[in-house]
Amino acid sequence: MHSTLLRLLRIASVFLIAGSTLVSTAQSSPKTIETAGDTMRKAPPRAEGEGPFPHLILRGATLIDGTGAPAVGPVDIVIEKNRITKIVNVGFPGVPLTDKIPGSKKFRPKAETGDKELDLTGMYVLPGFINAHTHIGPEHSTGAEYIYKLWLGHGITTVREVWGENGLAWTLDQRNKSARNEITAPRIKAYIAFGMDLKSDQGELDTIATPEAARHWVDNLADAGGDGIKFIGAPPEVFQAAIDEARKRHLGTAAHLSQTFVARANALDAARWGLDSMEHWYGLPEALFDNRTVQDFPLNYNYSNEQDRFGNAGRLWLQAAPPGSTKWNLVRDELVKLDFTLDPTLTIYEAGRDLMRARRAEWHEDYTLPVLWKHYTPSRTDHGSYWYYWTTEDEVAWKHNYQRWMEFLNDFKNHGGRVTTGEDAGFIYSLYGFGYIRELELLREAGFHPLEVFRSATLNGAHLLGVADQLGSVEVGKLADLVVVPVNPLENIAALYGTGAIKLDANNQVTRVGGVRYTIKDGIIYDAPKLLEDVRRIVREAKEKEKFTLTQPGTGK
Repeated sequence: MHSTLLRLLRIASVFLIAGSTLVSTAQSSPKTIETAGDTMRKAPPRAEGEGPFPHLILRGATLIDGTGAPAVGPVDIVIEKNRITKIVNVGFPGVPLTDKIPGSKKFRPKAETGDKELDLTGMYVLPGFINAHTHIGPEHSTGAEYIYKLWLGHGITTVREVWGENGLAWTLDQRNKSARNEITAPRIKAYIAFGMDLKSDQGELDTIATPEAARHWVDNLADAGGDGIKFIGAPPEVFQAAIDEARKRHLGTAAHLSQTFVARANALDAARWGLDSMEHWYGLPEALFDNRTVQDFPLNYNYSNEQDRFGNAGRLWLQAAPPGSTKWNLVRDELVKLDFTLDPTLTIYEAGRDLMRARRAEWHEDYTLPVLWKHYTPSRTDHGSYWYYWTTEDEVAWKHNYQRWMEFLNDFKNHGGRVTTGEDAGFIYSLYGFGYIRELELLREAGFHPLEVFRSATLNGAHLLGVADQLGSVEVGKLADLVVVPVNPLENIAALYGTGAIKLDANNQVTRVGGVRYTIKDGIIYDAPKLLEDVRRIVREAKEKEKFTLTQPGTGK
């Protein structure tokens, strides 16, 4: 099952259905999946987490509520089972806390028998993070537990799965078990790839050739209980019919607009049809073209050659209309008016502008499974492993690409547009959870204020998923999905990494600070460092079994 022949046949099968649904597995679609013939191992029954409690009181924290409001504290947050019922200002910074609230006749919330209290003095509380672009894959042998614990260990309490490569039934099973807290996992929104065989357990794709067939497929997904659809592209009449039917059936829609279809429907076209969100940036520069209609492809370009594909993608933004131009402003303003969402996943392409940084990220040693490391390394047959001969010229082009891309994101946000955060990890040296925190850093680099970054990571994601009345901000009446951090994340987003941030102490000793301390989902308290220790154990055991050590490609070292 792991032969090169099988890999090539699987890739070929995707290309053969190109005429009707898609041309190839796009960046966020599943690549060659190594499996022993089964789908991924499901998460085991939940053995972690305390609660929910009659009342959980988080005491003395500083609150960053996710709305864009500045931090405030100290506050006590009262949670009744899985709902936030009170947020009480209980003092002033630098003033010791007592049972009585300073400057008031009132007392702090009182715990009763059976209640749980957490002293969070000096710590920060944020809404649970929403990861708007995830894959529970692509390598099935990782097991779902490994991925879920990396996410929860980084404060991610909700994910939007945008493919369903383990099959619809598998994905819905995990979604429903997570909703009942039967497994240790974030909440899951199941967006299934357009054209997937909804009865298959291998994420196989069917041909959808007509608008009628598209509507029928959408209806079947809605009847089966899916949450939304992930598009790669389709002939315009098929694509438009599917989006229209999805809106009628109250399904969410997301699209990675593949270069193989974007000449017929760019991001603005799809937004006008009613698409909810654009993944990555494909289709947006094309909407900004003012002196061409297609990307300036080299005449020997072949989309199936991924170095061609990604190398030239890094040269696309500078072919579009520049910032401040009439075309730029018109496209930006219409997308804002259409209530369109940009889910950029900056993190997944960062290796393109600095391969060495991505490849040698410090967390790989302890947190990256051997199967993923092999998947990342150069290969002509693995999706996202396009380092055939990655040059300085490629990296410089990608650096310029990022500058223009980030300019549009910041400008779009400043004019009222919604930007969310997703990681698309499992490809291109990006690891679950760690990739998400890197996404937050990259939005900061794009010009977002840290409060805007965390709003993108929380409330904006909730709006995209249609759950802003329940999640996305720390407010009375909402579900208790929270992140507790021991240091100020506004000052240093990097302190959210599971590896923490390096800080020199008063004794000139190097220490690690930060990391998520607690992730609270549905009122259940998860010890984030313990979840990450479970991941390190899983990785150690896998390495010992395979006698595996990380190597540098082409060196054997």
